[in-house]
Amino acid sequence: MIADTTTWFSSWFDTPYYHILYKDRDDTEAHAFMDTLTHYLNIPEHGTILDLACGRGRHARYLNKIGYDVTGVDLSENSIEFAKQHENHRLKFDVHDMCKPYPKQFDAVFNLFTSFGYFDDDADNLNTIKAIKANLNEYGFGVIDFMNSEFVIDNLVPEEVKIVDDITFNLKRYVEDGYVIKDISFTVDNRLYNFQERVRAFTLNDFEELFKKADVHLLDVFGDYKLRKFSNKTSERLVMIFK
Repeated sequence: MIADTTTWFSSWFDTPYYHILYKDRDDTEAHAFMDTLTHYLNIPEHGTILDLACGRGRHARYLNKIGYDVTGVDLSENSIEFAKQHENHRLKFDVHDMCKPYPKQFDAVFNLFTSFGYFDDDADNLNTIKAIKANLNEYGFGVIDFMNSEFVIDNLVPEEVKIVDDITFNLKRYVEDGYVIKDISFTVDNRLYNFQERVRAFTLNDFEELFKKADVHLLDVFGDYKLRKFSNKTSERLVMIFK
């Protein structure tokens, strides 16, 4: 089976294998980042947060647990269906296209863990930032947590094999036409699956151009989840706060 990768994120993210491959993500680190970020932004008690491209809602659920009114949205219907089992009166999940404003405003909009730069059409990346701006209330902050593309490219592991739940995932990474690309192949029940992840290798300068076009003001830039100073050569993350 060769998966359709025309819109790779809508096909790959909707499979159970995506969640199997990445099941070892560090929730402790993610929770500490949410603690640090919400404290830094001084989001009010019971404040409202939109988790944009929330996946199965791991960040959204924790933000709700520490006291916030959270809405998680994602294009993946399967991920949202899974996340909905955790809903309560202050935690909601919805299928939504991040290129378009959600019909509500928030104290903060979080786009986390490199959930940006998927689109082939640059207009969609710009529209996403415009949508984030539209979803912020008067005192709200937008946050994009992206890979530091320069660091990632300098430290790219070209080939890797990961065995998770008895599935052997063969990973190939490379840079092509301004995208960091990961080819993923594996066999389950004698069927060959091929998927691809494609993320635009946006730099801080690229984001600054997008923010300018979206009439958004960049307030702070950090290089990791402890909100330490950003270095384009050594920082693993590019965390941008804007409004």
